[in-house]
Amino acid sequence: MKKIIAMLLAVIVIAALGTTAFAADKTYTMVVGHAQPEGNPRYVSMEKFAADVAEKTDGHVKVTVYGNGQLGTEKEMLEQVVQGTIQGMRGGQFDFSPRLLMFTAPFLTQTRAQVTALLQSDLAKKVCAEAEETTGTVIINLCDAGGYRQFSNNSHPITRPEDLKGLKMRTNGMKTIDMTFQAMGANTISVPYADLYMGLKTGVADGQENPWVNVVGMKFYEVQKYFTAVNYQFHPDPFYINADWWNSLPEEYRTIISECATEMGEYNDQLIDENSEAAKQAIIDSGAQVYDPTEEEIQAFVDAAQPVYDQMVAEGICTAEEMQEMKDIVAAA
Repeated sequence: MKKIIAMLLAVIVIAALGTTAFAADKTYTMVVGHAQPEGNPRYVSMEKFAADVAEKTDGHVKVTVYGNGQLGTEKEMLEQVVQGTIQGMRGGQFDFSPRLLMFTAPFLTQTRAQVTALLQSDLAKKVCAEAEETTGTVIINLCDAGGYRQFSNNSHPITRPEDLKGLKMRTNGMKTIDMTFQAMGANTISVPYADLYMGLKTGVADGQENPWVNVVGMKFYEVQKYFTAVNYQFHPDPFYINADWWNSLPEEYRTIISECATEMGEYNDQLIDENSEAAKQAIIDSGAQVYDPTEEEIQAFVDAAQPVYDQMVAEGICTAEEMQEMKDIVAAA
């Protein structure tokens, strides 16, 4: 009888330990910032990430997400991650990881399958691994920052590259955006994302480039008259984590957070695909003009952007071999 009781007690103890696997562990706080407003795929997918991490760690990793630029500009938030002031930041900010710019070559891809193939490639993993060595951050996920990017302005419809000549086009300081606009004759001006609405309203910039979901989320259609569905570029959306904090976590927590980040990225890209056409229609319904170029007109933009590829290699964003590797990945997708 004593043996039976002992066995039952052992079973109870094992069951209790199994349901409270993290009971003896300390609690970790993970503060994450990003620039997108409520309703944007980044905002929604980050809320899912926070909930998933809390659930799968039994509350031992508490993720607090500050969206809508509450913690500063993307550059400021990334600096906070590097300094360890906050633990994470999501956004297309490449100042500290400029090699990620290789994936923003204009007109490199045309489909979601091609984008996914690039972001999940060995080349992408290699570039992400370089971040820890150079910046003290770990990139735990690389998804799409918002979908294909479009042109808009307040002066006239953009139906050919020549229509960009002389326009003041806003950029976020990203070299490949600057290179693309300049190859087509536009002037570029850097304006932080959070300040862009007022910058367009007051004429600091004539136009901008962003995905449909961003345009709707930030209501840029209120201060822009003409849009062109050019699909010229997508941006990787790196999820930066402070390396010291990350490496201080128990391995099981790093595994759980990585898995949750992967699910978050897949959900983010799904939301972008589901919402992009609806966002485009909302812009049309607002009264703004949206121009859909013909295949021949798109080819003219593609041809005008070709010098950017040589510039990217010349400036060390990628090697000629890496450029060819990207083209091969896209062709095989």
